[in-house]
Amino acid sequence: MNRSVMRTSFPALPRSSYVLALAVALVGTVVGAAAPAAAAPSGASLPFTSVEAESATTTGQKIGPDQTQGTLASEASGRQAVRLDAGRSVEFTLTAAANAVNVAANVPDGQSGTLTVYVNGTRLDRSLAVTSKYSYVDTPWIAGAKTHHFFDNARLLLGRDLQAGDKVRFEAASTQVTVDVADFEQVAAPAARPSGSVSVVDKGADPTGRQDSTQAFRDAIATARSSGGTVWIPPGDFTLGSELSGVENVTIQGAGSWHSVVRSSRFINQSSSAGRVHLKDFAVIGEVTERVDNNPDNFVNGSLGPGSSVSGMWLQHLKVGLWLTGNNDNLVVENNRILDTTADGLNLNGTARGVTVRNNFLRNQGDDSLAMWSLNTTNSDSTFANNTISQPNLANGIAIYGGRDITVRDNLVQDTNALGSGIAISNQKFLDPFLPLAGTITVSGNTLVRTGAMNPNWNHPMGALRVDAYDSAIDATVNITDTTIKDSPYSAYEFVSGGGTGKAVRNVTVSGSTVDRVGTVVVQAETPGAVKFSDVKATGVGAAGVYNCPYPSGSGTFTLTDGGGNAGWDTVWADCASWPRPGGGNPDPGPDPTVNLAKGRTATATGATDVYTPGKAVDGDAGSYWESTNNAFPQAITVDLGASKAVRRVVLKLPPSAAWEARTQTLSLQGGTDDSSFTTLAASKDYRFDPASGNTVTVTLPDSAPATRYLRVRVTANSAWPAAQFSEVEAYLG
Repeated sequence: MNRSVMRTSFPALPRSSYVLALAVALVGTVVGAAAPAAAAPSGASLPFTSVEAESATTTGQKIGPDQTQGTLASEASGRQAVRLDAGRSVEFTLTAAANAVNVAANVPDGQSGTLTVYVNGTRLDRSLAVTSKYSYVDTPWIAGAKTHHFFDNARLLLGRDLQAGDKVRFEAASTQVTVDVADFEQVAAPAARPSGSVSVVDKGADPTGRQDSTQAFRDAIATARSSGGTVWIPPGDFTLGSELSGVENVTIQGAGSWHSVVRSSRFINQSSSAGRVHLKDFAVIGEVTERVDNNPDNFVNGSLGPGSSVSGMWLQHLKVGLWLTGNNDNLVVENNRILDTTADGLNLNGTARGVTVRNNFLRNQGDDSLAMWSLNTTNSDSTFANNTISQPNLANGIAIYGGRDITVRDNLVQDTNALGSGIAISNQKFLDPFLPLAGTITVSGNTLVRTGAMNPNWNHPMGALRVDAYDSAIDATVNITDTTIKDSPYSAYEFVSGGGTGKAVRNVTVSGSTVDRVGTVVVQAETPGAVKFSDVKATGVGAAGVYNCPYPSGSGTFTLTDGGGNAGWDTVWADCASWPRPGGGNPDPGPDPTVNLAKGRTATATGATDVYTPGKAVDGDAGSYWESTNNAFPQAITVDLGASKAVRRVVLKLPPSAAWEARTQTLSLQGGTDDSSFTTLAASKDYRFDPASGNTVTVTLPDSAPATRYLRVRVTANSAWPAAQFSEVEAYLG
């Protein structure tokens, strides 16, 4: 049974009973200090160069950035992509030699199509097939899940050698295609057959893929196994209709993952093995289009046995890449690509010691990309190192659920979504018997970019790096060192008891960390315990340095011990009954008439164009703006002020740039105590926005205007553009 079935246990934690329990205030410089020097890069050494579509030349429409669960942009690399209607294109300029490309793209649900490929303006005689077949996954048994897994990877050998500076253009042939990122690669020629190996073709396998080759693979394995030999998969497409078992004391090797391809949703399924299994240099591409947790739809399901290895593999369209139970001692998993799995990339599911998972690339997992879960017996002395993880769309990048003496080092995790952090160190057991964290857990040298997400079950966010005493206290020694956290949408470090029972987080140190831009706080402390922080430097902190509110009320205090060298996060969130919003400030400014009540609040709109989303009108940046759907008046933007306020002044802005010609917008102001019933606060009239006077309009409301929580600006006309436009909607008490 897959561990993730139990994700329904996430609680919804009430916030009203949180108490402030800051034991030691950290000493640091003010937010906005000079950024610290960049750390050495983490992640895998990869054979390809990835280029984001939004940074390429395009005739299409850029979408995002967006963090909202269930949206296309929120699952994209960098939270942005390029939408191509039929005939529209995106063109990439190569920075290195390449003869192959892999493209992550989306097409509308139920559709398939093609991308026509041009090199330096000349159309190739081959195209890239794209499909929604493996996308739009639903998992209603996982609480908080929405339809997800929007993107899919498609690869193509270009048939020619290209050089740096060459241009590769993709044009949507008929179906709308949203392109996220392209990986350009110089693929080597097929490798030669090893001497003395047993070829699956010699045993009757069909390299065209038209006939089932399962028995030929079984016969070749049986022959090679007797002598500890090698099974050879030559270049070709091989179909396996059934899984393999009894695989031990054998090497299964291909000519390269672009050349030797096995079409199978279940490659190896066995509960035990004597070991010494080596799988290398071929692709296994499945046909898994939905997640069925009771099905072993995995590349490896069960055990390879001790002393085994997996290297140079391309694993795609499976439920899980490797779901490892049984004895897998001293297993090495390295230099692989795991793409488009509907659940985990790899899960080390107990009973393993000395496992190393290194230098792998994982993209678009439907659960944890890499996980260790100590069920039945403990994982111990095992390591996740130098892996690159991108876009897990329903859980964590890396998750350690229990285990003894575990190391997570020098990994790069990007763009988590919905129910996960970049890295989670957790005592969430899911099932029994579970072995909690023990010994020393080393988390070192990792880089987390745009990680952490809003948990729809908790109704509050998860940090970029989470230490979670979910079902039992954290008693292991947890050393978190040299971490780089960039552009976290919410917090950097979260300490929580996710089961809502106030289990303690103890014996944790955080040292040598660089935090560069967080939406809310650097430290999100939600359970009793104690953590020591040293040399943690932060810039671009959205709301406050520390949120210290253990739950449940009365469960104890959380102590932040200042080990010295901390800077940039000495402020404290003052109200445990309210969550900080990204870019916010404390939730209740009190009677101060100079405080903008709308800044950092939730904004919604009747429509938006491209990246000009409603949040741009409350982000405090007059240079960004919201633009409604074009040619569809009336349009409206609504700001939730968080509580009913006696708003007496509303300031509306457009970007203060001479590039914006003067315009008149016809608008009215409305307000309400809920988001369904509104009263007119200011009747509709024409307002002139003129760059010569700052492109600002102020609407003064009478003292008799009712208190309002939901402030709505309704626009019926714009003299210069067929849409409503505001760079800031500001609300004041006076």
